[in-house]
Amino acid sequence: MGIKLRHYLSPDDFKLVGDFLIAHYASGNQDGNWLQPTWEYMHSHPYLDESSLEKIAIWEESGEIVGVAHYESRLGEAFFEVHPKYAHLKPEMLEYAESHLYGESEDGKKYLQAYVNDFDREFERLVESRGYQKDDPHKRPLFAFVLPSSFSPIDLPAGFRLKSLAEDNDLVKIDRVLWRGFNHAGEPPPDSIKGRKKMQSGPNFRKDLTIVVEAPNGDFVSFSGMWYEASNKIAYVEPLATDPDYRRMGLGKAAVMEGIRRCKELGASVAYVGSGQEFYKSLGFEKRFDSNCWIKHLDL
Repeated sequence: MGIKLRHYLSPDDFKLVGDFLIAHYASGNQDGNWLQPTWEYMHSHPYLDESSLEKIAIWEESGEIVGVAHYESRLGEAFFEVHPKYAHLKPEMLEYAESHLYGESEDGKKYLQAYVNDFDREFERLVESRGYQKDDPHKRPLFAFVLPSSFSPIDLPAGFRLKSLAEDNDLVKIDRVLWRGFNHAGEPPPDSIKGRKKMQSGPNFRKDLTIVVEAPNGDFVSFSGMWYEASNKIAYVEPLATDPDYRRMGLGKAAVMEGIRRCKELGASVAYVGSGQEFYKSLGFEKRFDSNCWIKHLDL
């Protein structure tokens, strides 16, 4: 029947692409594709440009997905998920991204940031030959933590306690810790609560795996989102934030490790995070690869 290209249909294709990512996951994420929780988190993020979802492209053969070209939050980004036997589609996928997934700068000029895994030298040579330049500040590392057989006791300063959202899903407190934890000044805007509700809308979001640290005054001061993908027994950390007034107290570590410990009880053997911060290295996370950002100004 041949390979066919079609546009993404939301919401029907959300699960189909997620199932594709699960089916072709290779141990240690050697496949280089996104993890299914990353795909799900993208769709539940408040900053997602949902108006452009139809520009995502899906390649199929005999009704089965073999490739996906998509952005993450807005046009101008391009990520490529490929069946291991269909790497030959990457030049076509890149051309599609240049034609449909490009962004426009404030002065109206078109650009594309194409993300290519550092071990995929053939694809890197292709983007370089097409005039892309590596943009190191925007590379995306993937780190993994092979879970131990047992966990050390989690200690918190006196008066602080760990809770899951299954125990206390106070959206106002959640909104505040995420707002402040991502270094926004002042208090969160009143309309941001709807974004926090959206973050809990994913079909695999679990309140019992999402951990907060409650301060003695009742505020949530650290937040660790955690996802569990049962088919491949993986945990995924996203997002993590600690109020600036409460950093360097071990609160973020406590929240992350409690979420990972709970995933371990469910069967997880490895946890992933899309960050190379020293914080994660100190917990035992080790780099698997970088997804390098290559940028091209398409009007030149």
